[in-house]
Amino acid sequence: MFAFVSKIIDNLNDTWCDSVLDSGVLPHAVLRVFIRRELRRRLNEITPPFPEKVIDTVSAKGNPSLKAKLEVLASPKIALLPGVLAPISKWSETLAYKMNFFETVRHQPIAIETDAANRQNYEIATGIMANMLGPRIKYSCSYYPTGNETLGEAEEKMLDLYIERLGLRPGMRFLDLGCGWGAAVLYFAEKIPGLEVVGFSNSRTQKEYIDAKAKELGLTNVRIITGNCTDYEFQPNYFDRALSVELFEHMKNYEGLMAKMSRALRPGGQLLVHHFCHRTTPYHYEDGWMARTFFTGGTMPSSDLLLYFQKDLVIKKHWWINGYHYSRSLEHWLENTMARREKMMPHLTETYGEDMAFVWHNRWQIFHLASSEMFKTDGGDTWGVTHALFEKPDPEAVTLGAVTMEALEI
Repeated sequence: MFAFVSKIIDNLNDTWCDSVLDSGVLPHAVLRVFIRRELRRRLNEITPPFPEKVIDTVSAKGNPSLKAKLEVLASPKIALLPGVLAPISKWSETLAYKMNFFETVRHQPIAIETDAANRQNYEIATGIMANMLGPRIKYSCSYYPTGNETLGEAEEKMLDLYIERLGLRPGMRFLDLGCGWGAAVLYFAEKIPGLEVVGFSNSRTQKEYIDAKAKELGLTNVRIITGNCTDYEFQPNYFDRALSVELFEHMKNYEGLMAKMSRALRPGGQLLVHHFCHRTTPYHYEDGWMARTFFTGGTMPSSDLLLYFQKDLVIKKHWWINGYHYSRSLEHWLENTMARREKMMPHLTETYGEDMAFVWHNRWQIFHLASSEMFKTDGGDTWGVTHALFEKPDPEAVTLGAVTMEALEI
């Protein structure tokens, strides 16, 4: 029976496929099987030999053709034994692909499709997210160190991890770039009263929620700025620490964004970037249900992506967080979405209209299912989350270090 349904789905065009998914007729168990199959298809696409459509995504003006590079690599170069030549190295192909990918995004704007990303994920009724997510409304991976945490506990475990890795303390100026519904800014402001907390959001509804919540909690050290991070400029050399959680996945020109963050940080200031990723290989969301519905213009970074963009900020520490943690987060969100359907419906209607509220309730379920299955693939070691801590070089410290060394040599 499954093989028969699978064949039918394979022969549907995108419109018909979306209609079937929107209808909610397929049980979650069946959807999970389809999702796992699609994930294997995606892995095949980003594993050498690369299909033409993948090669085309990393071709840009001023960027040598990846296809030409791969043709050069295809000629065996090493003799394993007399008369036995080594085949092309798949890792060589992957690195060639990655180098072209990184060069291609340097020719792009900081972000594309920003209006679509905002509409799909952020400029929506707060009631949807408040019912779907945990108590902190953290729309990103939480942390389950024992595996027994509730969603609320896991949210705070991850927030505490940010505090630890950034070394936040009273007297510092802190920026959350892409602050969402204020999970970090409100938590940090409560936990570290002497911390100046600034959140940056592109969403009116997010700012309204955070401002109201801060007033309710009596927090006077929180300030929210709204704007588009592609063209907004922060006060130069102002912040001691900055955090960005699952924003870079919506970006393209990472060098441009890292330069912007460098200008905002004081010399010696640090930026912690939390982003989900594939372990080795970045790719763009060019087509498919996820690209059309939730992630238009998005990118799946590789775990090492930002290590190739250190012109303005320098890497200090780098961590991998197993995809299991994100899968657990998403399964909790799915449970909430199902259990709180009646509470969510008025807010879904407010955002999407009465005729589309039911459809979008189904779409959010599929989003959670698809993302959870992705992050649990291969035990959470294929897709996961990375934390990268960067620092803005301090010219005075560098100069002082050089003087000290010269004095020691004398």
